[in-house]
Amino acid sequence: MTDPGREASDAASVTDVPAPARPTFSIGRSSVLLASGTLVSRALGLISLIILASAIGLNGAAGDAFALANQLPNNVYSLVAGGLLSAVLVPQIVKAGLHDDGGARFINKLITIGVVVFAIVTGIATACAPLLVSLYADAGFSESRLGLATAFAYWCLPQILFYALYSLIGETLNARGMFGPFTWAPVLNNVVAITGLVTFISLFGGADQNRNVGDWTAGHIALLAGSATLGIAVQAFALFFFLGRAGLKYRPDFHWRGVGLASTGRSASWVFAMFLVTQVSGVVEARVASTATGDASINVMKYGWLMFMLPHSIATVSIVTAYFTRMSAHVRDSRLDDLRTDISSALRSILLIMIFAAVGLAVLSFPFSAIFAPSYAEATSLAAVYLAFLPGLIPFTVFFVLLRVFYALDMTRAAFIIQVIQTTFFVSGALAVGAGAESGWIAKEWIAVGLALVLSAAVAVQAVLSALVLRRPLGHLDTRRVAGQALWFAAAAVPAGAVGWGILQLLGGVAAGAFPVADRFGAIVSMIVAGLGMAVVYFGLLWLTRNPELRAFGQPLLNRIRRRS
Repeated sequence: MTDPGREASDAASVTDVPAPARPTFSIGRSSVLLASGTLVSRALGLISLIILASAIGLNGAAGDAFALANQLPNNVYSLVAGGLLSAVLVPQIVKAGLHDDGGARFINKLITIGVVVFAIVTGIATACAPLLVSLYADAGFSESRLGLATAFAYWCLPQILFYALYSLIGETLNARGMFGPFTWAPVLNNVVAITGLVTFISLFGGADQNRNVGDWTAGHIALLAGSATLGIAVQAFALFFFLGRAGLKYRPDFHWRGVGLASTGRSASWVFAMFLVTQVSGVVEARVASTATGDASINVMKYGWLMFMLPHSIATVSIVTAYFTRMSAHVRDSRLDDLRTDISSALRSILLIMIFAAVGLAVLSFPFSAIFAPSYAEATSLAAVYLAFLPGLIPFTVFFVLLRVFYALDMTRAAFIIQVIQTTFFVSGALAVGAGAESGWIAKEWIAVGLALVLSAAVAVQAVLSALVLRRPLGHLDTRRVAGQALWFAAAAVPAGAVGWGILQLLGGVAAGAFPVADRFGAIVSMIVAGLGMAVVYFGLLWLTRNPELRAFGQPLLNRIRRRS
């Protein structure tokens, strides 16, 4: 039982405008809003990656040092709270919406404790920058390369606090049915990052001048890493302006007892353990990949992963983010039939896009890589890694949806056990790749490709196990209907991919000097032409065969166009 006096004092520090108990929103409209913001953000993100590659290259010591250091904030944040905020807090905030104040006290306390905890974590992590760099870098990193990565890390690690604020405020807004700010704020981050990179190149030149460790000064480091951190900070603080529109007025509240934070902590413990296990994979991957510096290594794997995540971020995350709040409400109200319906609908809607993306991006892997790579050799190494990641796109998508179901059902212990199995599988495979390279069985330039293939296989195992475990509480996942639609999508995607490959061959192929890979302009034009050709064939075949998923999406749009004409 809570203290009435404490509740009265709490009420004075929170909003005067209660929020509705249940967020009401359209899944379709929310998904489109999320996707549009993500599309703009990712487009700007791709531009920033292109400029970054032009500034420091792909297969070089400086690129690997910056990639390692700039990944550290993500790794530490993931360890402490990555996934925790969406996994635990969205269901808790949805439940708190039933409180007499619409959950405002809970949210105020939550934001305050988040700021305090992550400020402390950020300070400790920044002080430990040399130790963190040494943990993720193999002995193959020279002393000078370690020194450069450590200098970058001091500038990058403060991003932990800003990532936390962005996720904490963003997930709060999402739980209240306000999705726009969370998906559009990264646009500001990318604008700041692009400005910093353009300034860097204008002052210090391009990759030829900055590829080697000895080329770097304190000014180089501060501008490149500092602008990256500034972008994350702008992205985070921009969200505070939208709390009022969500019916919240934030004021720091240090009375952390009495509104259920203890139960949130208990739910979070298994999620924390899960991400702790995930970091084991990250350390092993980075250490094995760093042995290949000079060829495809840490930086190339980072670029390949970001390319892999592009369709996932635009389609999967946008759709699932909108569904997740509603799934949590279904669980809260014991509506498991509605939950199963949403799971099936989400999977079918996402697979409509992602199966086409997997086939289409495999066809376009070489021109896509050529957009970022300063040379054909680097484009080839990036394309090989990207192709090794792509088999994992569909299982990664399925797992992403099912993991949110675990969170909504508060089955975080089961998710942890599955993560342990996945991590064991990946670490075993990654160590085998490292051992094979050390013994000479695997060439150094194929280490990153081997790691990407192992990760794809590990994610597939994780997706299958997740589906099997969820059948017990839910009875079924509408597997036959989802699988039938997936096969239908694949049957249309294969001929679409063949048409795309044929278009690339007509444009000159993907050999050195060919138009689709000769320069950035040719790569972009080739992707547009071949991509449009594949889209026409894919969606045309699905429409002609009366696919219900595409018809459900397209028919209302056609009816609206007809009414206006």
